[in-house]
Amino acid sequence: MARSLGIYYGVPFRAGRMRRFYSHVVEPGSLAFDVGAHAGNRVRCWRKLGARVVAVEPQPDFVRLLRLFFGRDDGVLVVPGAAGARPGRARLAVSSAFPTVSSLSPGWITSVSADRSFARVRWDRAVEVEVSTLDELIAVHGVPAFCKIDVEGFEVEVLAGLTHPLRALSFEYLPPAHDAALAALDLVERLGAAVGGYTYNYSPIETMRLASDRWLRAPELVPLLERFRPTGRSGDVYARLARPDRAPGSGA
Repeated sequence: MARSLGIYYGVPFRAGRMRRFYSHVVEPGSLAFDVGAHAGNRVRCWRKLGARVVAVEPQPDFVRLLRLFFGRDDGVLVVPGAAGARPGRARLAVSSAFPTVSSLSPGWITSVSADRSFARVRWDRAVEVEVSTLDELIAVHGVPAFCKIDVEGFEVEVLAGLTHPLRALSFEYLPPAHDAALAALDLVERLGAAVGGYTYNYSPIETMRLASDRWLRAPELVPLLERFRPTGRSGDVYARLARPDRAPGSGA
């Protein structure tokens, strides 16, 4: 936990850069979902931008941390558990030394274990967690203006539990699991097909900067990810509707 706090809170000036970065998709009075909230640095950022936040986190240690940080904040709801393709329960493989890579996806763990950057990682214990779907969360809490999905290889399952396009969302990209990211991209494309589609950009890990000076369609995004793939650096794909006025809940 101390390692995660150092990574997400210990870099000077990152908080201000993060607020500027997210201010384009998270506005005062809006709702944001943080799926895989972990240590809550996005939650804190979005609250400072004036948004209400639903923070979904499966790791019990980090649920306790989130409640310590935000338990008295009426604008934050901490949801213990995971999001997935269907409600139920699932087995979370936990890395005690590197909790940022704890995962619900055995296939993802197999893929990344072959990469040398994961040579020191061991998934040394497991916990059973409750699973809900994004559709269920939306039914209870409302349609988010933005949804961040960072779930270590479980992104496809999370997106499979969403049946209506959101105005904007992001999902993690990890080079050793390139095919999983392409599968997630395909699901986002299907969600947006009926409302004018999505445009995309990419931000290398925690830089809070977009890699492209313009928003791209999916066929243009894939070569951009391919250019980053040899570096081994993870990051986040950002998607926004090309016609946001046609998003559910937009009033159009």
